[in-house]
Formats: sequence, structure tokens, C-alpha cells
Amino acid sequence: MKPDFETIRRSEEIRTYIHQADASLLALGYTEHSFAHVTKCAVTAAQLLEELGYDQRQVELAKIAGFMHDIGNVVNRVDHAQSGAVMAFRILDKMGMAPEDVAVVVTAIGNHDEHTAYPVNAVAAALILADKSDVRRTRVRNRDTIRFDIHDRVNYAVESSQLALDKERKELVLALQIDTDISPVMDYFEIFLSRMILCRKASEFFGLRFRLTMNGTAVL
Repeated sequence: MKPDFETIRRSEEIRTYIHQADASLLALGYTEHSFAHVTKCAVTAAQLLEELGYDQRQVELAKIAGFMHDIGNVVNRVDHAQSGAVMAFRILDKMGMAPEDVAVVVTAIGNHDEHTAYPVNAVAAALILADKSDVRRTRVRNRDTIRFDIHDRVNYAVESSQLALDKERKELVLALQIDTDISPVMDYFEIFLSRMILCRKASEFFGLRFRLTMNGTAVL
């Protein structure tokens, strides 16, 4: 595998696509999908696979998939997972990545959006969990929007978010601390239920039970 994560992270071409994709989402009124989000996804996906005992090649590919997973938004938000997978294929192939590694990354990117996603392999499952668990206050671009936009309100209400593996209990726990004066718990489920169901499927790929806690109380 010629290009490693650092090569991908420093690539001006890839960084340009990430920047412009986020600019498009800003214009559409979406939360932050820039370097903070993709870097967090890369780190979380890689850490999960490492904790589960996967080899360094899989860990590295999870980092790469996490960093590149949203580049398809530069084309359009609709079907951005598939657009991003096609873009990633061209970029990684041009960089000289081995076909078997390109295939893993492309598959993960193409299967991360909740409308079409499925944990078809370990990297895809890890990316799903990393992406769908990234809910946090700092993703909201404008505090004024929390008064009328449910997505911004829910993200802004989240004071802390932690995805933790409990090997003894074979559980993956997403622990959220939410300011319910800003957003009731029901709002979270109204917009994120499909994502949590997908997280459960991704956890099951690893033989784990997915649990969600809010303010210390188990809700899923």
C-alpha cells in the first residue's frame, strides 16, 4: 500500500475537495462536515478496529476511509456516498494504492450514508459507527438556527459524546450528555433514530451489542 494516512491527510487535492464539499453543505444549511468531522471519524474508526484486535493494515484503511468519506458532497449531497466512492477510487488508484486496499476504502465510503448504508466489512462498520456517533455542539455553525432547525438544536444540545468499547460485556456504548433545556430527548430520536439503528447493525457485525445512554440513563 503506497499512500498511507499521512499522505492522504496532507494531499492538497483531497483537502480541496473536503473544503469545497463543506462549503457546499454550509450553503445548504448543514452542520460542519469539514476537517474536524472527517479527522474525528478517521481517529474513531481506527481506534475501534485497533481495540477489537484488527491488524494495522485494516486500521490504516479505516483512517483513510474516515478522512475521505464525505468528499462526494462536492458533487451533491444526494448520493454523496456513491459519488465519494467513485472519487476515492480515482484518487487512490492514481496514487498507486493496491487494488485490494482501494476496494476496502471505496466499499466503506460507499456504504456510510444511512439511506443506503450497510456494514459489509470491518472498515465499513467502523466508519458507520464513527460517523453516526459524531454529534456535538461544535458542529453547529450558527447558534441562532437552534431556534428553528432541529438538527442544529440537537447537535448544540449535546455537551459531550463518547463512544466506548466494553470488551467484557461485549458492548459498544455511545454516551451522550444533553442539555434538555435546549433540546428534549425526543428530538434526538426524531432525526437520529435511523442512524442509531444503523449503529446497532454495525455493532452486530463485530459481535457487539450497541447501547445508547443519555445523561447517564440507558435509552437503547
